[in-house]
Amino acid sequence: MRGLHLQREPHGEIKLIRCTRGAVYDVLVDVRPGSPTYGRWEGFDLHEDDEVALYAPAGIAHGYQTLRDRSALHYLLSAPYAPEAATGFRYDSPGLAIDWPRAVAVISARDAALPPFEPSQVDP
Repeated sequence: MRGLHLQREPHGEIKLIRCTRGAVYDVLVDVRPGSPTYGRWEGFDLHEDDEVALYAPAGIAHGYQTLRDRSALHYLLSAPYAPEAATGFRYDSPGLAIDWPRAVAVISARDAALPPFEPSQVDP
């Protein structure tokens, strides 16, 4: 399991995401203040042989759950990683109620320590 990650402005990243090995359940969450879809999420099954790539604009949190061992994602990013702008939310935030396909078996300490997303938040 990977928590929901994004970069704060002015270091916002646009991502193009593709599964290059295995399969994942990929989730995008709109955390752009003022957006009509703020706080909503959408999930996608990505497989190595489907040749599908997801476009995630800046201000969209991204997380995923692997569905096969040794799965891999490839990202194209619009900006260099800025560690001071890195932020994110827990995969199991009650304010999002994401319906993950499997129970969580493995998650990093960093992702387990992320704060929950609350729909009333204004600035991620």
